[in-house]
Amino acid sequence: MAAESPTSEQDQVPGYVDGSAPEYALYEVLKDLCLNNAQYFQSHDDETGLRLHGAFLALVDHVESVKPVVDFVRKAAPSYDYDENTPGNGYASFVSVVDACIRHGVKLCKQVCINRDSFFFRASYYMREVEACSHLLASLVTCLAHLHQLMEWSEPGELFPAGDHSPQELLAKAESINQYCFYGRCLGFQFCESVQVVLKAVSIVMASYSDVYYGDGSFVSRATNTVWNGGKYFMDPELRARRIVNISQYADVDFCKSFWFLAESEVMQKLPMMVCPALVVNKVISIPPEPLEHTRPDGTVVKIPVPTVHIGPQPLLVRLLSAVRREGMVGEAGAKADIRPPSPALIFHCHGGGFVAQSSSSHEPYLRDWARKLGVPILSVDYSLAPEAPFPRALDEMVYAYCWALNNCHLLGSTAQRVVLVGDSAGANLNMSLALKCIELGLRPPTGLFMAYAPVLVSFVPSPSRLLCLMDPLLPFGFMMRCLKAYASPKEDKYKLSDAATSVDDAADLAEASDPASASQADLVDAEPAMEAVEANYSPSASGVTTTPGSDTESFEEVSESDLAALAALSVGGMSARQHLQPEADQVTPMRYVLDMDTDSEGHQIPVLRACPGEVAEENVIFQVGQRVDGYGLQERVTQMADSLASTVSSSFSSLLASKATSPTNSNACDSRFCYITFYLLLDTLMQRSPTEEFKFTVPRDPYLSPYWASDEVLQQLPPVSVLSAQFDPCLDDCVMLAKKLRGLGNNVTLDVLEGLPHGFLNLSLVSKEAHEGSKLCVKRIMSLLKMETPPDCSPDKSP
Repeated sequence: MAAESPTSEQDQVPGYVDGSAPEYALYEVLKDLCLNNAQYFQSHDDETGLRLHGAFLALVDHVESVKPVVDFVRKAAPSYDYDENTPGNGYASFVSVVDACIRHGVKLCKQVCINRDSFFFRASYYMREVEACSHLLASLVTCLAHLHQLMEWSEPGELFPAGDHSPQELLAKAESINQYCFYGRCLGFQFCESVQVVLKAVSIVMASYSDVYYGDGSFVSRATNTVWNGGKYFMDPELRARRIVNISQYADVDFCKSFWFLAESEVMQKLPMMVCPALVVNKVISIPPEPLEHTRPDGTVVKIPVPTVHIGPQPLLVRLLSAVRREGMVGEAGAKADIRPPSPALIFHCHGGGFVAQSSSSHEPYLRDWARKLGVPILSVDYSLAPEAPFPRALDEMVYAYCWALNNCHLLGSTAQRVVLVGDSAGANLNMSLALKCIELGLRPPTGLFMAYAPVLVSFVPSPSRLLCLMDPLLPFGFMMRCLKAYASPKEDKYKLSDAATSVDDAADLAEASDPASASQADLVDAEPAMEAVEANYSPSASGVTTTPGSDTESFEEVSESDLAALAALSVGGMSARQHLQPEADQVTPMRYVLDMDTDSEGHQIPVLRACPGEVAEENVIFQVGQRVDGYGLQERVTQMADSLASTVSSSFSSLLASKATSPTNSNACDSRFCYITFYLLLDTLMQRSPTEEFKFTVPRDPYLSPYWASDEVLQQLPPVSVLSAQFDPCLDDCVMLAKKLRGLGNNVTLDVLEGLPHGFLNLSLVSKEAHEGSKLCVKRIMSLLKMETPPDCSPDKSP
């Protein structure tokens, strides 16, 4: 006789079930549902019925196995919180992951119970779903066993282990974690529902894009196959899981960069113009590589050298965003609309992207919203990216841009009385290192520091939250490790594509990359001979700047379109990230670039040199690059977007082909092509290797690379710090430990942990309600650092 379906009373779980604690009520419900379903399918003699029966019994066993280990972690987790009002740490996150898995299992088992007698019951579908849930819970049991080991290694309340315990030592104690179950049918189960949909779409795009990146054939055939494969990865979650896990473990950092740079395409750049608040000011400014001087708070002058490490001197691009035009702002002289007074505040922003990808453009969706809500000019820096420009190049550029912004704040529509450093992920790391540099060099410190999901310990010291990357669709395990290698230890990033096509064991035989010059900016600050050499090689005349005899005011030479393109282009290794920021020819206005425009008696615009306020000379010539017009109507925007679609796709894949053609994997073209084809054929096989392979590199213990290692004396001098992370962020423990450390030193620090959100949620603020609420909390914390009770009036002006 068929088993009875569960009663509706089971849908509403009471406080206690069979004597269990309230938090384990659902665990008991899941067991009852599984036993009920197992009894129902026990009499089935077909393969599907037998597999369903076995899957439900296995799920019961896994529930029994997970209860004692998760109970141990659940009871210990609160002792690792920042405080009782701010619960959150990697241990608690894993407990929430297990609870989410149980809820997912209960929902699935209920569906089976309700539909199993129906004529339309899809037995094979539910068989795969139940088996996937069983595998998921089994993998979580393994993860929890690792957490027990971490607790034994750590001091009470410490999330990082004490002593010299390596990640290899941790992961060698158990079997390799099955990562495939996290990227298949249960992908994103731990996140809020609005994020789950987005993560599934991103995963399908990633798997489909790998076909284009590693596939063979013509552009048309590969583009056609991509459309077909997108549906294939949607319909076959197991195939998608194999592809994503294998890509994350075997693909090199170039694939990571290429995939993440899809957000830099022309179509994606036009998207914020259609769906985000329009900004009156959205300009890209290029800062020529010239030495500058900065006056310290004590009145002394310090010379800030041009960043030259790794790739030599290059122009530095920054983006200025503002909801209103302000007095003194770049390009406002010819404007006819109301000009607001300079803002007393300035936001100095640094974008994330794992140190290897993205730019201010890809972070525009939430930056536009912030500029509108805060009413403060935002200056976002497009620093050089690894692996072409590893540590400390990006930090040197941040110091240079910060000093330039303070010297030229009047060009940004601000008096810079209050400057807050704002960054997410890698950008937050760079901004905190910048604050430490200000303390070391005696520069004017920022007013505050806002850090979102920041990695402050750039080394894979094992911690509970860092194991979350084993199941993170936005930051897969292998992607994170390759980003760390590319930025912090590039010479040890030996694992190349050819290794995946031959043997993992041969990776150690690859020759190490040559170690580039590594003299940081701090080594040059007080080096007068070196400064004189830099000034001689990069004099004002060499940069298009002439000095009038007897005058302190620099004048501007005319800059042609070719000069502009040459200055903005940074072709490092044939595939520089700056190529994504280089303005197209049709974006460059044909008139000569100077600071402002005026109108003559006949109504024609003419270039003029702005008069400096008082007798102060302009610091470092700047010019606008590819100014974007946000004042278009919806019809014009849609038309522009449609017109550029074909050319964008074509150029994107042309760049892809060029990058593959210049790949340093193998000097022999035939061998390289064979390597790519072989690797492509292996992408859909079950070739998961032990995660310990990813940890075979070392990172120097440098406080400017890992701000967590800065001395207590230096950390005590930091301005007020606001730290924000997410419940399932692999960097959660970094944020919690940093906040604890700063609080222990007496610093003014706050910590927020948002539930149900992943690392990088700010980039999802347009498509997720929960992510948008998180973005609003960021605005609130930044306002607090700026000491703003209410934002100023930022109603858009009516200027053309």
